[in-house]
Amino acid sequence: MRPTILNSLYSDITRLKGVGPKVAALITKVAGPYIANLALTPPTGLIDRSHRPTIADAIPGSLVTMTVTVDSHEPPPVKRRPYKVICSDETGFITLVFFHAHTDYLKRALPIDQKRLISGRLEEFNGGRQMTHPDHIVNPEGQDTLPLFEPIYPLTAGLSGAVMRKAVMQSVASLPDLPEWQEPNWLKKQGWSSWKKCLQSVHAPDSEMSLSTQNKDRMRLAYDELLANQLALALIRRDRKKIKGEAMKGDGTLRAKALKQLPFQLTRDQKNALKDVFADMALPERMVRLLQGDVGSGKTVVALLSMLNAAEAGAQSVLMAPTEILARQHLESLGPICDALGIKIDILTGRNKGIARRTILEQLENGETQILLGTHAVFQEDVNFNRLGLVIVDEQHRFGVHQRMALTQKGLHPDLLVMTATPIPRTLALTAYGDMDVSIIAEKPPGRKPVTTRTLPLERLDEVVMGIKRAVQKGEQIYWVCPLVEESDVLPLTAAQDRFESLRSALGEHVGLIHGKMSPQEKDQIMEQFHQGNLSVLVATTVIEVGVNAPNATVMVIEHAERFGLAQLHQLRGRVGRGDKPASCLLLYKGPLGETATARLKILRESEDGFRLAEEDLRLRGAGDVLGAAQSGFPRFQLADITAHGELLAASRDDAQLIIDKDGALTSKRGEALRTLLYLFGRDDAVKLLRAG
Repeated sequence: MRPTILNSLYSDITRLKGVGPKVAALITKVAGPYIANLALTPPTGLIDRSHRPTIADAIPGSLVTMTVTVDSHEPPPVKRRPYKVICSDETGFITLVFFHAHTDYLKRALPIDQKRLISGRLEEFNGGRQMTHPDHIVNPEGQDTLPLFEPIYPLTAGLSGAVMRKAVMQSVASLPDLPEWQEPNWLKKQGWSSWKKCLQSVHAPDSEMSLSTQNKDRMRLAYDELLANQLALALIRRDRKKIKGEAMKGDGTLRAKALKQLPFQLTRDQKNALKDVFADMALPERMVRLLQGDVGSGKTVVALLSMLNAAEAGAQSVLMAPTEILARQHLESLGPICDALGIKIDILTGRNKGIARRTILEQLENGETQILLGTHAVFQEDVNFNRLGLVIVDEQHRFGVHQRMALTQKGLHPDLLVMTATPIPRTLALTAYGDMDVSIIAEKPPGRKPVTTRTLPLERLDEVVMGIKRAVQKGEQIYWVCPLVEESDVLPLTAAQDRFESLRSALGEHVGLIHGKMSPQEKDQIMEQFHQGNLSVLVATTVIEVGVNAPNATVMVIEHAERFGLAQLHQLRGRVGRGDKPASCLLLYKGPLGETATARLKILRESEDGFRLAEEDLRLRGAGDVLGAAQSGFPRFQLADITAHGELLAASRDDAQLIIDKDGALTSKRGEALRTLLYLFGRDDAVKLLRAG
């Protein structure tokens, strides 16, 4: 049960004055449906009304507050013209302009011969000074009612700054006094006030510094949010440790034979990752491990040897890929090795129907099939294993803690290995994967040639097309990536459809097109044609970012490279250079480039280290943009900023571990307060794992 002290904060925002259903829908878009969501949405900027020049000294375009005398009203001669009020001070005149004016209101607000305080944006028009619809008109005697500083909040179409501000202020006014969940000594050391005081202060900025993520009050709130995140993950991790898994320790015979079949030696990082996995599998607790490996670092081999370890122990494994073509590629690469070892490997995707599907399911249920490959179809209700011991999820960094928990409901608490080729910055990994153990494969297998990376302005497009023509004539394959599917009125970028047509007319029939709007079957068909070498050029959106292996692809052209993030560019570049031929990546950009885009393309030319690039991407763009909205596995923070609060994150992780060690059921005075913290930041699921309360 949510603590009763939070009930007012978790009321619907329609309880606030001036927030009806229409306004509530708009506020929900930018903040959320509850009063708590509003209170925890920090300002993004500041309106400063403290500048008080005379009319003559005021600079056009600036926000000013000035004392003026009302000289005359000039109602419009015809309806559609604006209503004007002429005012002055000792240095000159200013015209106040109102469209669709309410005459009675203006006469009351601006009585002739009276002084008024006006605040708004000053403009120059026909050689004179004017202000259209002043933000504030105040009697000088009541000037205390004029806010000198007004916070700016996120908005959406149809939601005005004034309405949003009024709603936030009401939410802040309703803040309860919550029990203190931080250690007194830690608060004293940091010089932090109470949660409520800090939140009130963050919503009342009076300078740019008070908006900074390094502001003391903001840092306290960021730490609260990070602690809620880390404590929730620690509770989930501890709860998982309580669940008994199956100890799987193979005798090594199958693995030894498999290693002899491989045409290469394992790298040091691969050996270390396998050591971690085998040690986890040998324990009676469930393994939940993340395997991070850079593009082409050899994660599939680690997956194979892990599954063979399960097979040696008499258990089944399942390897889940995000697309059917990737699952089939795994079958191509792993099938021959498994066949040679006498291991039955099979594949199950949405394409399997009727008798063929029934046969696969029967062989799986009676234990004949030891390794199953497939898409998410492998987790449908009618799929039953005989003894599922290991679940491996490939390239699925787009799901969060809850999906991970659900994935392992099949079988008797099987071990879980999640693999990703998207190097994740350490701080982000802590917030999303803090419930998991992590292994990293950073080095490339020997013999992988570096990809030559060059940047070219789009003006040299004709030269690039000629170069592509020569590569095609030599029998090479080319990826050409565009940022959009169809031409857009909003963004002046070349669409994939248009580029496909222009390249087809220049290069002939062997040009294919693939994008996210196609059905999975259409996408698989095109990728299969490219994989088989029936297409020379594949024009694509970023759907080819993950996983597909075409050893003959030697050139990657990325159009409007300035529109992509570093990690994404690195992923795309990793699609080429997978065979024995030298490969190149051409980054086509539209100038002039901003500072961030220039830095991004420069570091991409210099480095092929995905982990270094991921950290740089985080530094250049901030956490919100690095992973994109689609990657829902990553928590969205309201008050914490991972790029600015990395040290606080590390401290919160240590604190969370100490709390679990000392007061795992959260029954002490601080423990009870920490339960409130978890509910406050929407980590209710973690509280449900507690035995007590």
